Amino acid sequence: MGGKTLQQHAAERAEELPGAEMSHPFGAEWDVYKVRGKVFMLQTATTGTPIVTLKSAPEDARALRSAHPDITPGYHMNKKHWITLHPGGGLDADLIRELVTESYLLVLENSVPKSQWPVDPRTFGQEP
Repeated sequence: MGGKTLQQHAAERAEELPGAEMSHPFGAEWDVYKVRGKVFMLQTATTGTPIVTLKSAPEDARALRSAHPDITPGYHMNKKHWITLHPGGGLDADLIRELVTESYLLVLENSVPKSQWPVDPRTFGQEP
């Protein structure tokens, strides 16, 4: 992953996303990333290992968990709608960026009123 950690890759992508903000509502051990007040990513090392937890469509979450041993059901979250990424070398930087972006777009589209969207989730990232 180019010398960067799982959490560094995830945080860098989250910070690039329009309207994304990081806070510590659960204490300094948890980095919580939100868009318009809705959580789309959490990072912590309270488990003894630095992890990243992201929103995922249920069918995508199942497929990701089957395909990648470093992806498990969401730590302390709804196991159907959230996944947790673990370090271990099985996840490349591109996949991490893609999963962070997908989490952001899912939360935006499903939890934020359309009038507050900083981007249109249906066209974000597409070439004009």
